[in-house]
Amino acid sequence: MLDELLGRAELKRRIEELEEENHHLERRAAAEEERRADAVTARQEAEERVNRLEDRIAELDDRVERLQDEEDADLEFRGTETLRGARLDEVLDRLGSVRTGPEGALTAMVDGESVPAEVEDAFGEHASLVRRVAPCLVYTDDAGLVSAALSPPRPPEAFCEWDGSFRVEESWFRPTGRFAFAVARADLFALGEYDGRERLQERGFESDVKEKHSKGGFSQARFERIRDGQIAEHVEKCREAIEESGTGTTILVGDREVVRELRDAVDVTATSDANGAPEEALDEGFRDFWATELYRL
Repeated sequence: MLDELLGRAELKRRIEELEEENHHLERRAAAEEERRADAVTARQEAEERVNRLEDRIAELDDRVERLQDEEDADLEFRGTETLRGARLDEVLDRLGSVRTGPEGALTAMVDGESVPAEVEDAFGEHASLVRRVAPCLVYTDDAGLVSAALSPPRPPEAFCEWDGSFRVEESWFRPTGRFAFAVARADLFALGEYDGRERLQERGFESDVKEKHSKGGFSQARFERIRDGQIAEHVEKCREAIEESGTGTTILVGDREVVRELRDAVDVTATSDANGAPEEALDEGFRDFWATELYRL
């Protein structure tokens, strides 16, 4: 009676309702927490399965790669040959004379980054040999009578095409048109201006660069500094001679380090062991550069 009069009965009922509601919410929260725990456990188990699968995939990839390497190791070229002069002319003329039906002859320039799918299909297991010598030009026909790769001195940009004959462009293999050809060593420079194979003029010079450090005198470190300075001066003289030539295209061969310093001043570079005086080095470097490696696949 007193609770009713003071309004406490209503408050007590409200408190009981709220306590029941709170208890209900606590049960829901506990259930949700349990579900979250189950979800975390499931996620962790899934991640573990993914990791195990990734490890297994990596293991299988390694096994496939090893088997591929073993398979590739069993494949060898039918033969290799360095082509120059008359022999180069003979091989290129033979390739150029091949005629097939429409789209029966495949010519492709493989740049070393990847082997086109058409080349993979055409050469089958021997495509691994193409990868081994890339960048290279490859030639084959739909009957499999021709199967070869060539590494020319002036390779074109990558392409892949089927036609009724092979694509054999003279500028890839032989000197054509007007150009300058130079040889640079740490102590020598020679430059010739050419029209095709004909040398129109040449000039060159040798620089005094110390070769060996004598036992007496200054230290090895000082000797190296002096020698490096002499080579730097020589390289600048080479650069000036190249810039003065005024010929559109310039090819430079020679010592790796010297060629690297001058590559921004020329169009094409290659290493060469050309020896002798300027004119002799020019002849030897020219002969070495204009050679093509043949690989019979």
